[in-house]
Amino acid sequence: MTNTDRIWTAALIVVGDEILSGRTQDKNIAQVAAWLGVQGIRLREVRVVPDVIDAIVEAVNTLRARNDYLFTTGGIGPTHDDITVDAVAQALGVPVVIHPRARAILEAYYETRGGLNDARLRMARVPDGADLIENRVSGAPGIRAGNVFLMAGVPSITAQMLDGLTGKLEGGLPVISHTVGCWVAESEIAVMLGDTEKRFAGVQIGSYPFFREGRTGANFVIRSVDADVLLACAQDLSAQLAAIGREPVDGGI
Repeated sequence: MTNTDRIWTAALIVVGDEILSGRTQDKNIAQVAAWLGVQGIRLREVRVVPDVIDAIVEAVNTLRARNDYLFTTGGIGPTHDDITVDAVAQALGVPVVIHPRARAILEAYYETRGGLNDARLRMARVPDGADLIENRVSGAPGIRAGNVFLMAGVPSITAQMLDGLTGKLEGGLPVISHTVGCWVAESEIAVMLGDTEKRFAGVQIGSYPFFREGRTGANFVIRSVDADVLLACAQDLSAQLAAIGREPVDGGI
C-alpha cells in the first residue's frame, strides 16, 4: 500500500560532454521533472556529468543512495563514447551482459534497416540483472537496474520511455487518466495541447496519433493524480476542439 504521507524523491544525472560544452541544450530535465511530478515523486537534484566513467560512477553512487529513484539520460547509444551502461554496472558492482530480449528487439527493428551489427548490438548491453524499459520510437530499450533508470539522451525517445513507466513506480499518489479522441492531425493542435497542459497544474497530456479509415486522428491521454483537475482539463480540451469544428470523442477513438 502506498503511504501518501511519505515524500518520494528522485535525482537525475544528465550525461554528455555536448551538454557541458553548450553545443546541445538539455530538454530532459524539464520533462523528467514534470513527469515525476505527475507520478507524485519529487525531483530533488540534478547533476550534469561528462562522458567519463569515474565521474558517472561517483554521481550514480552518491545520488542513488540518498534518493528513492535515480534517472540518467544520455550515453546508452551505439558509439564507443556511450559508456553509461558500463559506469552504472561498475557502480552497482555487476558485470555488463547482453540482455536476450533487448537483442531480440534490436534484431527485429534492424531486420529491414541493414541488420544488427556490433555497434547496434551495444544497445542490448545492460548491467547484469537489469530489466528493460519499452521504447516505441527507435527499438533500443531503456534499462532499469535496481532503483536506477537509464534513459536515452534524445528527448523524444526519453518521453516514450517515461510514458512506458507511467503509473509503475511506487510514489505519492496513484496516477489516473482520461482519454479524449479526435479526428484531427496532431500537428494542427500541438500549440493547443501545450497551452492546455500549462493551464492545469500537475497534468500531462500524451498525444497518440493514428491513421485509420483513410483519415488522420489522435487520442489524447490526460494524466494527473487529482480527479477533479483531470476532469476539468478533459472538458476544457474537448471544448477547445469543438470550437475549431473538431468533434471530441470522450473515452478515445
